[in-house]
Amino acid sequence: MTDYQHYHWEITAQHKLLDLKLQDTWAYRDLLWLLVRRDFVATYKQTILGPLWYLIQPVFTTVIYTLVFGGIAGISTEGLPGPLFYMAGITMWNYFADCLNKTSTVFRDNAGIFGKVYFPRLIMPLSIIISNLVRFVIQLLLFLAFMVFYDFSGANIQPNVYMLLFPLLVLMMAGLGLGCGMIISSLTTKYRDLAFLVTFGMQLLMYGTTVIYPLSAAPEKYKWIVVANPMTGIIETFRYGFLGRGNFSWELLGYSALFATIVFAAGIIVFNRVEKKFIDTV
Repeated sequence: MTDYQHYHWEITAQHKLLDLKLQDTWAYRDLLWLLVRRDFVATYKQTILGPLWYLIQPVFTTVIYTLVFGGIAGISTEGLPGPLFYMAGITMWNYFADCLNKTSTVFRDNAGIFGKVYFPRLIMPLSIIISNLVRFVIQLLLFLAFMVFYDFSGANIQPNVYMLLFPLLVLMMAGLGLGCGMIISSLTTKYRDLAFLVTFGMQLLMYGTTVIYPLSAAPEKYKWIVVANPMTGIIETFRYGFLGRGNFSWELLGYSALFATIVFAAGIIVFNRVEKKFIDTV
């Protein structure tokens, strides 16, 4: 028997299903901030208005929703000014949708980088979540400006103590977007068709939540579908806390929190399993 047939060490990858690799991620924090800066700069590079699109997009969307759903369809806004009602839903929905859409293609979009150098793969979707947070904060400030304007105009706006739940709502949206996005991204390494369904699916999902109508206006026959959407509890809590309108309940918010936790954990498990061999299938 030759010498090379005697093995004293066996090198294997050590991966735990729920391993977030937080220590490695912290060690590569400089890379994380570089990726955040890259995403922020590249989004509106070579555009005339640049970051102003962060404000223009939600304003145009709010105007269209106000004209179509508030004016033509006559859907109730629970006594709130139409633009303020729709802006609240759009602000929250946009952050979740952007996190999911951009995270869902992270493997495909970064296959070249992943195949050349090592770094904690979780940094890439995390950079998307953080860079989208910048856009979310800008749109939130726009929403607050709408609030101040309508408050001075005499609108019946009643902010309350439930505003303190806002940081929790942001974490829940980030967890939902990150978890769903990582699951879809992991599946699209083999099934490319899923990438074409994401945008269409997000549009349908938006109509299944309370972005353009209050929960009280949902048809009783289909109300369970709207309640089953985890974003419904988040949007309703946001409206109730900041505007004093909505169908807030701890059961609805608890369901959204539980759903977000399960989806986030499932996303980490699937992501950690796929990252070890996805480069062979992309």
